[in-house]
Amino acid sequence: MNYAAEIQPTGTPTGVLAGGSKPLTFLIVDDDAVNIMAIQRALNKMKIVNPVRIARDGQEALDILRGADGYDPIAPPYLITLDINMPRMDGFEFLKEVREDPELRHLVVFVLTTSDMPRDVASAYAQNVAGYIVKEDLRDGLNAALSMINTYSRIVELPN
Repeated sequence: MNYAAEIQPTGTPTGVLAGGSKPLTFLIVDDDAVNIMAIQRALNKMKIVNPVRIARDGQEALDILRGADGYDPIAPPYLITLDINMPRMDGFEFLKEVREDPELRHLVVFVLTTSDMPRDVASAYAQNVAGYIVKEDLRDGLNAALSMINTYSRIVELPN
């Protein structure tokens, strides 16, 4: 089933761009509707108007990135927030697949998860994630994490 969604933030735009003038797309990979809603609210509160796509698991995210199984692909540049514990294809399986794909291995991925287990943190960094953020508090902690990712996306040149 195609669960991918595109979010249209409201409010005065902050105009986050990457790669010169191309808008950066955020891909949120998370199976928890409450987490997705919290991320949407935080992005809207920060007035981030970039395109946002949602995938409910790693396989759906791969299909979106590759334009497979009826999905419209995301045009680069993009930044991914990735949960670890998901059905069908979890975050680690997604990372392994992405890092083995010559077209996707350059992706910027931030893990945004509830797991603070040292082996999960180490496994994620072994797959070259840009950051590992634990969702301790779905309001203040998530807002701080997304603010940091927003700042990162504005100051770092991402591949097109």
